[in-house]
Amino acid sequence: MKRRTFIQTSSIMTLPVVLGGVEVTAIKKSRLTELIQGDSDKVLVLIQLNGGNDGLNTFIPIDQNDQLANLRPQIFIPKNKTLKISDKNAFHPAMTGFRNMFNEGLITPIQSVGYPDQNRSHFRSTDIWVTATDSDQFVSTGWLGRYFDLNYQGFPEQYPNDTYKDPFAITLGSIVSETCQGPVANFSYAVESKDGVLSLDDTISGTTEHNGCYGGQLSFVKDVVRQTNVYSGQVLDAFDKGNNQVTYPDTRLAENLKIVANLISGGLGTKVYVVSLGGFDTHAGQADGTDTAMGDHAELLGTLADAIQAFQKDLVALGIDKRVLGMTFSEFGRQIRGNGSFGTDHGNAAPLFIFGSCVSGSIIGSNPQIDPQTQVQEGVALQYDFRSVYATILMDWFGADASAIENILFKDFTRLPFIAGCQTTSSETQEITLKATLEPNPAITQSRLTMESSGDAVNIVIYDVRGSSIKTICNKKLGKGTHEINVDVSDLSAGVYILHIREGIRQENLRMIKI
Repeated sequence: MKRRTFIQTSSIMTLPVVLGGVEVTAIKKSRLTELIQGDSDKVLVLIQLNGGNDGLNTFIPIDQNDQLANLRPQIFIPKNKTLKISDKNAFHPAMTGFRNMFNEGLITPIQSVGYPDQNRSHFRSTDIWVTATDSDQFVSTGWLGRYFDLNYQGFPEQYPNDTYKDPFAITLGSIVSETCQGPVANFSYAVESKDGVLSLDDTISGTTEHNGCYGGQLSFVKDVVRQTNVYSGQVLDAFDKGNNQVTYPDTRLAENLKIVANLISGGLGTKVYVVSLGGFDTHAGQADGTDTAMGDHAELLGTLADAIQAFQKDLVALGIDKRVLGMTFSEFGRQIRGNGSFGTDHGNAAPLFIFGSCVSGSIIGSNPQIDPQTQVQEGVALQYDFRSVYATILMDWFGADASAIENILFKDFTRLPFIAGCQTTSSETQEITLKATLEPNPAITQSRLTMESSGDAVNIVIYDVRGSSIKTICNKKLGKGTHEINVDVSDLSAGVYILHIREGIRQENLRMIKI
């Protein structure tokens, strides 16, 4: 596709900004400014799976085969139909692209990613993911918007300029991603494939300065229009210079990723691209009634895996693969039990996938343990807070100073070892398993947790099966060695709970029954 075709089928625009927002403490500028659009040419591609993806049928824990067959018979995929990658794990049969990439060390699955006190509303949970806040915290800025704002304060008035001529972020679609919303303006720029180009050149022609009560707002709009016109030229010039090397599948997602690869290879300095794939709210029709390997979910996962595989092959052929890191995410997973309508309902945690030539290629975390007595509405228990993934990307990919992370994510989060080989900063490989036992279980008034500590701070929280935190048992350093910790359950109602234990990167979930 050349420039003329691109102009005829694309819309390039910025979206209205949100005024105000959360106050972000300024930090001393460091080499981070150079790393964003100077010495570093690293790029992040986010792929949002809208609707809540069923992780149990995406990255399948085949060691839990019997339990899954019993709990979700209408959508259960037999082991012999899955794309097996180990004795414990397999991809959905539609995901040959992911299986191939995993075998080449190009994908790192991260198990059971989510956040404490899961909110199962699409809108609210998406808001939590894009703002990177606690479930009871409300802010108007996105995590990448805060990241950019720390180093490019004054945006958008002073941008683009001679140093930073290109958009900081691009959303493939009609609406810019809230992930990139800054305190004053959105750092993202929307590019949508549709007839015609939305040119704003003429929207301010003939206007004069307005000194009335709306003068400031009018000046702001005119500044956004000016910025849009400059960015349009930069994007189109880069598109002209780009040259895709592989054939992509005929899907909207693949077409969007093709545009991303073309713009990167064309020299555009944009650091973040956001694309999306909808349809994952699979309450019904997730699997076909006659073949559970087919159905709506299979089509979606095939579209996802094939598009990403083509994108990665194109990056390699273009010689830019070591500059690009990709990540999938969805607002939540699905419940463990099927819902009787050949589908699943809103759940808790789910796997996400980091991909590219610079990933570790290993599985982070352990398979969810599926109990035969899984409760109605029970979701997959949390292993890793999604903000630990964000913190790792900011530090190990973009080279952000550790001191900046708390300003961006509001808390300090654990780095995960998923970037290797060509990271900006070094990340030590750490042991990610944690051994712990709980006895007695079931318990009436209290149980005893026995665990081996490495000396890091230990956080132990009791959650209910819907992902809501009930009480904190421990949040301190225990010292290196074996420890026994009393778990008081006397104040809990009879039922099933999850005891989540975290020490640094090491995680463990223990199913706990109060009688």
